[in-house]
Amino acid sequence: MPLHRRQDWFSWINGAGFIILCLTMIAPIVHLAAVSFSSQFYTEAKLVTFWPKGFNIEVYKTIFGMQNIWTSMRNSLVITVFGTLIALAFTASMAYPLSRPQMVGKKWVLRGIIVTFVFSAPLIPNYLLVRTLGMENTLWALMIPGALSAFNVIIMKTFFQGISSEMFDASKIDGCSELGSFTRIAIPLSAPVIATIALFHAVGQWNSYFGALIFIRSKDLLPLQVLLRNLVVEEQANSMANTTEVATMLTPEMLKAGITLFATAPILIVYPFLQKYFVKGAMVGSLKE
Repeated sequence: MPLHRRQDWFSWINGAGFIILCLTMIAPIVHLAAVSFSSQFYTEAKLVTFWPKGFNIEVYKTIFGMQNIWTSMRNSLVITVFGTLIALAFTASMAYPLSRPQMVGKKWVLRGIIVTFVFSAPLIPNYLLVRTLGMENTLWALMIPGALSAFNVIIMKTFFQGISSEMFDASKIDGCSELGSFTRIAIPLSAPVIATIALFHAVGQWNSYFGALIFIRSKDLLPLQVLLRNLVVEEQANSMANTTEVATMLTPEMLKAGITLFATAPILIVYPFLQKYFVKGAMVGSLKE
């Protein structure tokens, strides 16, 4: 078989495989949307697949009327936005010196960072540290402990090393300090890797719930994912549905589907705006001059 024919067959098979993979990822979201927009009769009878039956929007009217949903949404937004900014500040300020050849002892620092890949902090010492620092039952406990990731530090360090050394030399000639080179050269040129790390960390922060289960006691500080977990795992949807005025029009499955989509929508909305930077940042280290 000629080479170009083999390449065409490979392209077709590769494309078909990716289409199937995408459909398997999209199908659950479409099913949840169909369930949330269907009527009680069809959802209880398990007759809804990928298209709403008996269309209604009572689920979303109920969700938007729940005060605890909006409180949890506010907490999740605060944790995600400020947690990501803190993580970027910590990561960039550690990665930049490690990328400079004149840093003394950077090999030992890098070895210490790599050790954290293998040995992570146990739960009990981590909890005792957070409590000792006075962060227990505060949103800081969900943002500070996981702000610095060894993986993100190495990615950003690699990106900083790829910036032309002549640019840093020129800045030094113009009188820039290391801090000036960092803020005026390294950071502006690092938009792809910053967007990539921001997306990684933001998605992790938005989806995380285990830290809140350990460190948070007040219901007013619980993030949205903990509320979602309570609905799915602890079967609290029945009690939530029964407390609404439209209890006869809703089922626990409809509430679960609606709140799941409600919790997923912000990340789905933000991702397209960061996609071009994400693709560039994901290629860091794959090519060398």
